[in-house]
Parts: sequence; C-alpha cells; structure tokens
Amino acid sequence: MDTNALRSFVRAAELGQFQQAADELGVTQQAVSKRIATLERELEVRLFTRTARGVELTLDGQAFLPHAQSIVAGVERAVTAVRPGSRALRIDVLGLRSAQAVVLHDYWRSHPEINLDVVTLRVNDPRVVVAAIEAGDIDASFRTVTDPAALPPGVQMIHAFDTPLELLVGPGHPLAAARRLTPPQLRKHRIWVPGIAPRSEWAEFYDQLATDFDLRIDAAGPHFGDEVLLDTLAESADVATLVGARDRYMWPINHDLRRIPIVDPALAYPLSLILPSASPHPGLRGIIAHLKTLPELPDTAWLPSWATTPQRGYDNTENARGLRPRPCPRP
Repeated sequence: MDTNALRSFVRAAELGQFQQAADELGVTQQAVSKRIATLERELEVRLFTRTARGVELTLDGQAFLPHAQSIVAGVERAVTAVRPGSRALRIDVLGLRSAQAVVLHDYWRSHPEINLDVVTLRVNDPRVVVAAIEAGDIDASFRTVTDPAALPPGVQMIHAFDTPLELLVGPGHPLAAARRLTPPQLRKHRIWVPGIAPRSEWAEFYDQLATDFDLRIDAAGPHFGDEVLLDTLAESADVATLVGARDRYMWPINHDLRRIPIVDPALAYPLSLILPSASPHPGLRGIIAHLKTLPELPDTAWLPSWATTPQRGYDNTENARGLRPRPCPRP
C-alpha cells in the first residue's frame, strides 16, 4: 500500500480539505485527489464525501482512519530511526479553532524555525490519546485525564493553561445586550452544547459546572459542526452556548453574534498537556516555557475539582508528576 497515499488520506481527514492537505504535503490538490482515488480503488470503498466546505469521512473512512494514522506514524518512526532529529514535533489539539491551536500558532509565529505538526485525533476518550502517546504516534496532547492516578507510568500530565469561558448568543437573545454576566444570570437560560461525548473530559466538566451553578446545559442532538451551531444561535431568541475566550470562531457579519465574558466568578476550562515521562521531544521545552507566560485567571475564578495546579517554577519535563487539585470556589 502506497504510504504517500495513506499520508494524503490522513492529512485530508484531519484538515477536512484536499487543498490544505496538498499545501502541507508540498504537492498539488490533483495529486492528493489521485492518491486518495487510488487508495479507494484498492480498498474498494469510498473514504470521503464532498461538502460545500471541503470533505468529510464516510463511515468506512472513519473506520480506516485510526489504522492509517498508525501506519503513517510507524513509517515516520522508522525514518526517524535512521535520521535522528528530522521528525516534526507532533501535538494533538481538540480542534484547529480551539484555544490550544491558537496558543500553538502564536508560539510558532514567534519561533517559525520549529518543525511543528498540529493534528486533531478524532477521539473523545483521553485514554485513547494516552495510548497514542505511549505508542509514539504523537509527542503530546492538550487533553486531560481527570483521574491522574490512571495514567500509565510512562506518561505524565502537566498544567498547560486555563481558558475563561464566554457566553455566545445571537442578537435576539435576552442577554445579548449585557457587557458582562455572572453565573447566576445564566440560570434558566438554555445553554446548548451539542455533541458532549460520554467518557470525555468535557462531559465531566459540564456535569460539574451544571451542578455547581444550577445551569441548564443541553447536549441534545448531534453536533453538525460549528457553522450549524453559529447559524442556530444567530436565528434563535433563546439558545446560547459557551466558548473559550481564546477559541477562534468566524461568522457572517449579519449573524451579529455577541461574546460576553462571565465574571464573579469567571468560569474557566482547565487544559493539561499529556506527554511522555522520559525523553520527551526536545521541542516541547520551548512550548512549555511559552505556556507559563500566558495570563493567569483572576482570583475569583471557578475551575472543576480535577483541574491541575499551575507549576510556575517547573522547567524539567521529567519531574512534573506532582499534580494537585486547584481550589474550586462554590457559588
């Protein structure tokens, strides 16, 4: 099986665009299309369906993706074995519009010499990501295992940063005119967060948030993508959602959506970095140092009970296993 075709398939699946995959791989879009067409003929299945915004995986493509990722990673490890230092730093983020991707992009803009590969493993269970780190498929991931004791001996988790939440609403929502909101003001309003996956860290986050502040978190229905969510908010007079202050969202001007900070206390989503305990990729040191420079939360901030503690004095990735719960003020 052609490894270039597999690599083209994996990047197109992760990016959702043939053109973006071609740009990253240094080939033409036509070359990517031909490689994937050849792969589909060999497998006798369709791997992608085209959409107005790019491509999406078919069910067969979704089943094939993790195996293709494993093969590509194995080839990269084999190449690295004979060409030390040639492999890119491969970091998993929850989404390319997420705060983690934004922070990595800011770091890369200041350090364009770093060979960085930002990927999105389309899995919800962080234990699957831990297994990918153990296998060497990725070097690190912005995920959280909410029970650090469950981490295997060869993997560690450190505090990355905490991102304050904002309420995102359309112009017809009752809270649209507010400049700031407190958690009690969110009560009885429908906060729609579609696609909360069981066993994911964000499922635990929203469960605790709803319990602590008596919020109406609605996870009903499948998540058809950010564009559909934004369209729904623009048209609705009663639906809102929560987004991270650093998350990057774009919408048409006529949507007139509003991002409203939440204060007294600020509600924050904790982000951790999972990486190998021994011999982490040398490129991680600079990124960890950059994470320490990010603004800290205000004193009046809420975090879930499993949030990790910032380690401002830490600069050795092999000695970062001391994780302590951060204080979690109750309303």
